Amino acid sequence: MSRPRFRPYDEYREYPAEEMLRRARDLRADLLRRRTIRQFSDRPVAREVIEECLRVAASAPSGANRQPWRFVVVSSPETKRRLRQAAEKEEADFYQRRAPNEWLEALAPLGTDEHKPFLETAPYLIVIFAEQHGIGPDGKSIKNYYVGESVGIATGMLISALHHAGLACLTHTPAPMRFLNELLGRPRNEKPYLILVTGYPDADAEVPEISKKRLVEQVDFV
Repeated sequence: MSRPRFRPYDEYREYPAEEMLRRARDLRADLLRRRTIRQFSDRPVAREVIEECLRVAASAPSGANRQPWRFVVVSSPETKRRLRQAAEKEEADFYQRRAPNEWLEALAPLGTDEHKPFLETAPYLIVIFAEQHGIGPDGKSIKNYYVGESVGIATGMLISALHHAGLACLTHTPAPMRFLNELLGRPRNEKPYLILVTGYPDADAEVPEISKKRLVEQVDFV
């Protein structure tokens, strides 16, 4: 077993208490403007912006630093068309046959259905895969740890980075999603996690009138 190597942590910045509170409030105000949308513009977005946001996501903490994620950025119109067709096929089966009434009732305030035009309209689809285990140079399996937690943290950081850059996004999870492996040429040890649709909102974009729970309903200080 190799011995760990350490270096001084000199990136940390400490702020006065008043500035800490101001920065926390400024970030909250900015992120409260973030909304999930389903009507996207086809306006192009510079690839460099997406790359910078992905660098933020890739800096996320992960179990044993395995970094068990893979981001596949789809911008090809033909690939987006094929992805939409496959996703709508699964979604139609879900809405028309597989979804229990309780689930459909929970989705009703969001106005979702099996039609997913945003998968073709938005300039980028970032398909996130969770690497269930790594594969070494000898072809043997390498165990990853806390895969779901690690990929979830990276995804949250990516959503925040895209919003901070001035883009909107939508988390889309057609079920099942294994068609994404074949369509995008990903190995079986990678499990589709979600599709993150991103770009500019359409000029006529609307969002549902919903609310979030109050802090007291979500947090306990003990």
